[in-house]
Amino acid sequence: MSSPSSRGVPAVFLDRDGVLNRAVVRDGRPYPPRTVGELEILPGVREACAALRSAGLRLIAVTNQPDVGRGERSRDVVDEINRAVLSTLQLDDVRVCPHDDGDRCLCRKPAPGLIIDAARDWGIDLATSVMVGDRWRDVESGKRAGCKTVFIDRGYVERRPDSPDLTVASLPDAVSWILGMTLLPRRDVT
Repeated sequence: MSSPSSRGVPAVFLDRDGVLNRAVVRDGRPYPPRTVGELEILPGVREACAALRSAGLRLIAVTNQPDVGRGERSRDVVDEINRAVLSTLQLDDVRVCPHDDGDRCLCRKPAPGLIIDAARDWGIDLATSVMVGDRWRDVESGKRAGCKTVFIDRGYVERRPDSPDLTVASLPDAVSWILGMTLLPRRDVT
């Protein structure tokens, strides 16, 4: 039996808030939209996702939503926002961790559970995949899963990630690099 990181297709794992849609920033920290009505896809993200999808990459959002576990937001609202993101951007999947740090689950980033489970279910080669996020947890999760990492620097007042493979200002800024990283190992060299 092969592991999720061998002989599969490459994918781009995308954090949701701050990468695909605008995060609500308060006191220098990002928060998710409270309702689907507050959801705003960031400029250039539709085109970036279309370019990545056209290259044959799987697009999977992986998002921590601890407000569900804290009882501050219903899972129904989170699911409604995720359905809107999935359909608007034509993603393959959205994976959610509804837990808080105290739950010590395997799916809350920086743990790699969301990525590893998606890789298994979708036949993804983690070694040729990329995790894109706007927080240190996203980058660390990608590293732990064996992916290359992209940090979208939004200037939040919080811990910065350790050594992402690429730092950019937005998802569209990373598309060329992602295509090179994910497709290069799969090219035939004679």
